[in-house]
Amino acid sequence: MINEQRIKNLSVPKGIIDVVLDTDAYNEIDDQFAISYMLKSKEKLNTKAIYAAPFFNKNSEGPKDGMEKSYNEIIKLLTLLRENTDVLKGSEQYLDNENTPVISPAAYDLAKRVEHYSPEKPLYVVAIGAITNIASAILLNPKVADNTVVVWLGGHALHYHNTKEFNMYQDIAAARVVIQSGVPFVQLPCRGVVSSFTISKPELEYWLKGKNEICNYLAENTIKEAEIYANGTPWTRVIWDVTAVGWLLDDSGNFMESRIIPASLPTYDYFYATNYNGYPMRYVYNINRDALMTDLLTKLNR
Repeated sequence: MINEQRIKNLSVPKGIIDVVLDTDAYNEIDDQFAISYMLKSKEKLNTKAIYAAPFFNKNSEGPKDGMEKSYNEIIKLLTLLRENTDVLKGSEQYLDNENTPVISPAAYDLAKRVEHYSPEKPLYVVAIGAITNIASAILLNPKVADNTVVVWLGGHALHYHNTKEFNMYQDIAAARVVIQSGVPFVQLPCRGVVSSFTISKPELEYWLKGKNEICNYLAENTIKEAEIYANGTPWTRVIWDVTAVGWLLDDSGNFMESRIIPASLPTYDYFYATNYNGYPMRYVYNINRDALMTDLLTKLNR
């Protein structure tokens, strides 16, 4: 892909677009908001498939278990939303190296699906977990790098003291594969940028509780999780995965601010390489929280 086309593809797309979502949905409570937001944005987003991503934390026994639980959570959300979208299981482990894909239904589906797209009419890939499935698809079929735009919530801000962020450090090899592939790449960093996108208990109770099935689930799930650690004190809960979907919907430029910079390459010791001059990428550096939150809550209430 020539740089002129790559830079063009780094702009917020116009009109209705095809999109797939890659999510570790059972990891915490914010993926559920992102999935719901995407499926409630049919005026712009034509969701073709949802992929279950691996994760390993207190909510899973390992990457495979995390992926399986995420798959089940996606199915649960689709039931609440009364939606019928293809859901595919993803990787059961992280990449062993930067040359060997992890074969999974999700990786294979994306590698095959991109044959119907082109640099001029790309498939948009929103990734809100470890990016293993996307990297594996690129290794299976290099056309993925030409025929998609990858929007990833991962890593921390460039000014942050390290890159030890959950989505990135689980599979640094996968992040490096994607960034070095030349795919048009949009990064929404966590700490220092999208960590400002939070919601409070009063907002959840006022805007979501009692509105519909999915609103009730999102509100109750978030409040329950937050009060485990808040223990009766005031709190807000970050729901940053929403911002990756929000980038695709930001036709007016009201939701966030970004710029095109050379891609930064994560290293295995949790920093960005200082001697890497990568392909142009789009770097989101500010979230206009209230504008994006208004759009999210309005659509969830529909």
